[in-house]
Amino acid sequence: MKIKKAVIPAAGMGTRFLPFTKAVPKEMLPVVDKPTLQLIVEEVVRAGIEDILIITGRGKSAIEDHFDRSIELESMLQDKGKDEELQVIKDISSLANIFYVRQKEPLGLGHAVLCARQFIGNEPFAVLLGDDLVHAEVPVIGQLAAVYEEKGSTVVGCQRVGLDNVHKYGVVDCDDPEAGVVRVRKLTEKPRREEAVSDLAVLGRYVIDPEIFDIIEKTGPGAGGEIQLTDALNSLASEKPVWAYTFHGRRYDVGDKLGFLEATVEYALRREDLAKDFKQYLKSLQL
Repeated sequence: MKIKKAVIPAAGMGTRFLPFTKAVPKEMLPVVDKPTLQLIVEEVVRAGIEDILIITGRGKSAIEDHFDRSIELESMLQDKGKDEELQVIKDISSLANIFYVRQKEPLGLGHAVLCARQFIGNEPFAVLLGDDLVHAEVPVIGQLAAVYEEKGSTVVGCQRVGLDNVHKYGVVDCDDPEAGVVRVRKLTEKPRREEAVSDLAVLGRYVIDPEIFDIIEKTGPGAGGEIQLTDALNSLASEKPVWAYTFHGRRYDVGDKLGFLEATVEYALRREDLAKDFKQYLKSLQL
């Protein structure tokens, strides 16, 4: 079944980037000159998905403003003959059909996904977390959608992260962590190194069956006192297959300061208009 809708939870407070995120949503942090959230939306669009629901919260109006038209800005750019910049601005507001709903309380990722129930209806859907940015030739959510069409049930996007990093992620218990696609036995949220059964971690990309909504409604608070999507996926995995797919692409944790800096540098080095001069600058640092 073709995946037609995507959900992007964007209601988090972004405390790891204070004081910047005191007044600006963390999803608007720029990677060179594009907000991270725009790069996520572009991934969805490249995968052929046109209907996107962004889960927001209080203080997130800048997200809606960014994807809306700015008549005053467009008029100014047109009057000054800045045709290239004008087209860039117009393209943002026509990227996709973007809808919004507010998560009124910070009750966890599972609850944020539940907020999308009316929008999704009874069909499988994509979920993309804004903290995970992936540069890939084939958009990662498109890779997962292809696996879903083959397997016919929920797929979580994964990569190996090393045992020293498993405490940051949901970790997959499966028969063969090195396999490209493997059935999930269990997901464990942020295990200690000595408790981890593998270093195959779920990294912010999912294609999920709609049955998850009924399960989330019955799921109580888990780690951190929040309703965890991981717990709901475990319940789903006890009823039908849930698959872990090791996706292809360079992934960045842009919710982490170091990961954000890595993304900014590497995205800049891929830009034809910046790469040459930026490389010369980096060499001049003689680190």
